Amino acid sequence: MGPHQRFLVAQQLAHIDSLDAAIERASAEIRARLQPHDAAIARLDTLPGVARRTAEIVVAEVGVDLRHFARARHLASWAGLCPGNRESAGKRLSGRTRKGNHWLRTALVKAAHATARTRGTYLAAHYRRLAARRGAKRAAGAVAHTLLVIIYHVLTEDVPYRDLGATSLD
Repeated sequence: MGPHQRFLVAQQLAHIDSLDAAIERASAEIRARLQPHDAAIARLDTLPGVARRTAEIVVAEVGVDLRHFARARHLASWAGLCPGNRESAGKRLSGRTRKGNHWLRTALVKAAHATARTRGTYLAAHYRRLAARRGAKRAAGAVAHTLLVIIYHVLTEDVPYRDLGATSLD
């Protein structure tokens, strides 16, 4: 390496260090603002595929008081994770999901992909069954919808998540 290359590498490493410091400051601010909701975040963190960051996104976007959603299906519709319903002349056509909360939807689809990698869980078995028939992306959307329904019940009923197991679909 020549001196100019060492200089450029040092500049790039300094830039990466400054970005890491900025990310850490933002993460500390997020933790401080969500500190009153630590119990809800801890309950959501027990779901397979849902890490603390995903739980923080759910609490930030939806909140912990879900009384303004009458049922879980209303929350799924608001988030844009409900299945599309397009029918004409008695024939079911391709129904796209509607646009909803972009940040919540993205976080839950990522969590659905992470859930698919777990072993022995209900959500992983659900994903594999759907992916075999409909494809990986549609299966991830369906598992994200299921995750949101579970999140609704965990937050409204104030109960921990209890997995049904992979054999519950058999």
